[in-house]
Amino acid sequence: MRLLRYSPLLLTLSATAAMSDPVTFDTASGSMTLPDQPQSIVALDVAAIDTLTALGSNPSGVVAPLFVAYLDGATSELPVVGSLFEPDFEAIAALRPDLIVVGGRSAAMSEALSAIAPVADMTIGTDTIADGLSRLEAYAALTGIQEASDALQSAIAERLDQARAMVADRGNALILMTNGPKLSVFGRDSRFGWLHKDLNWPEAVENVAESRHGEAVTFEYIAAADPDTLIVIDRGQAVGDGAETAKSTLDNELVHGTKAWKSDRVIYLAPAETYIAAGGAQAMIRTLDDLIAALAAAA
Repeated sequence: MRLLRYSPLLLTLSATAAMSDPVTFDTASGSMTLPDQPQSIVALDVAAIDTLTALGSNPSGVVAPLFVAYLDGATSELPVVGSLFEPDFEAIAALRPDLIVVGGRSAAMSEALSAIAPVADMTIGTDTIADGLSRLEAYAALTGIQEASDALQSAIAERLDQARAMVADRGNALILMTNGPKLSVFGRDSRFGWLHKDLNWPEAVENVAESRHGEAVTFEYIAAADPDTLIVIDRGQAVGDGAETAKSTLDNELVHGTKAWKSDRVIYLAPAETYIAAGGAQAMIRTLDDLIAALAAAA
């Protein structure tokens, strides 16, 4: 039997060719193709850092602070390359990344950063769940970690089904953000609108004016809306600015008169997961777990 022999050079070239297959993935601005899987990714977006670490693929550099305590363990030893709004260009360039990932808070820096390496805008838009799942698929393609991605997608789908079943026949809901004494509401087309759209949860008030920061309202507005469930996100707690807490802000007679308060259906969602890391795989799972637990307690 004749044995075929290959030179070391030929084997090296074959291995290089196998490793250099292009990878195509979806971004917030359309499809993007890299010549091969990036070995070094700098992440300037919290949701991106969330999902990459969930896959077991730590970025080469991250921003700080993240304002998300559950990511501390995975990121504490990683190089810091600036903040969410001010990337450190020199620190990023020193890492020689194959890809730089930006998101909503850092997307404005895309053009300048492209002088260092290819830039992928992975912003999570107003369709948080769909965008989050799309980004998860993209990071799986970039890292080649499909099995973990499939497991995360299944975990999210199972929780969505469970939460959807639990909100059925519970009436309507109003999504409220507090920032100290300031109040704003969000509708189905907002960044928090997945609570209505993906869970089939009716709105207490339809046609809420949409903006990035919600529609500013008063306590009288909440009393008139009289929601069956009040879903609260405390922005002050998320960024740690020492502002009055949501529970303190809402402890007044006008809110006490609502059906939500009377029936103990005021749900406080973890602001870091819901507001800062929204769309990250871990954030979606943790938010849904919190919601399911709160719904079970208020059954």
